Parts: sequence; C-alpha cells; structure tokens
Amino acid sequence: MSSQPKTLLTEEQYLEIERAAEVRSEFYRGQMFAMAAASEAHNLIVRNLLMKATPQLLSQGCNIYFLDMRVRISDSGSYFYPDAAMVCGKPEFLKGPPDTLLNPKVVVEVLSQSTERWDRGRKFQNYKTIPSLEQYLLISSDNVFLDLYTRQPSGDWLLSSYDQLEQTVELQSVGCRLPVAELYQGVDLTA
Repeated sequence: MSSQPKTLLTEEQYLEIERAAEVRSEFYRGQMFAMAAASEAHNLIVRNLLMKATPQLLSQGCNIYFLDMRVRISDSGSYFYPDAAMVCGKPEFLKGPPDTLLNPKVVVEVLSQSTERWDRGRKFQNYKTIPSLEQYLLISSDNVFLDLYTRQPSGDWLLSSYDQLEQTVELQSVGCRLPVAELYQGVDLTA
C-alpha cells in the first residue's frame, strides 16, 4: 500500500489561507490544524481572566490580547492562538495586518481533555523559544488546577502549581495578581 506524501504549506501560504478563513487554524510543521470549539467552562475562565487582568495590566502599561490574536514562533515558523497573550510596552507584530504578535511576555492556555497534552508538550516547547516570554500559565477547565511556568535568569523554567480556590497566581512579569476563586467564578466543576 502506498501513501501520498502530504503537501506542506509555507508560512506565507498559511497566512493567506488563514486570513481569509472563517474558522481559525494553528500552523505547525507545514500543516494547518483547525481549532475546536471551546466549552462553556473554557469560555467562562477566559472571561474571568480578562475581567480580572485587564485593569491591572492597563495600570502597568501592559495589554492583553485574546480570541483572534495569533502568536508566531520564529524558531519553528509555527503560529498558535493562545487563549490570552500579555504584552508590556510596545507590541511587535509580523509585517502586514497587526494580527500576529511576536513579543508576548505571558501566554495563557485554558486546558481541555483534548488539548492538555499538546499545550503542555510541543506547544510549550515552541513557546519557550520566544525570547520575550517570561511566564506560561495553564488553567484546567474541569477542576481547580493551574500550572505557572516562570523563566529563570538561567533560562530554566520554574513550575508553581495551584489547586486551592484561596490561592492567588502572581504574574510578576506583568504586575498582575489573579485570585484562583475569581478565575473559576461561575464555572461548574461538578460536571
């Protein structure tokens, strides 16, 4: 049995297709991967994150991007859509429309059963190569559990985990405090 080799796309081809598409797709190793619809819990967590983080970020001269803001990984030529990306100072964008961020300080991914392995694995390996990235926050959507990875001066990543509603996540790189209980407000964790 013979198999047809896959035709890989260039970054330029991906961007042309993606900018005209109605459904968002990420780009990794020359292939496009359509993004699945988010659950109610996922949406509520992102909403809560935006509501809590935005005033704090603005007071620090920072901003938060979400939904349709791509992040480019220059080392691999990959493009991902994080649930949120935070930038302090002037955001840098890929040449063309300002829809592809190059310099996030913090990236946030809300995990689901279908994305957790990817978000913790290869996606994080790619994100780590962004020179400006200082923190990577993973938030579980089906139980109270958050992992915050913080880049150390040595280049190593320090892991801090949170599993209690009374705890507060400190995003020191952008001057933002996120009470865990407020991130999960309205989320049904009994389902």
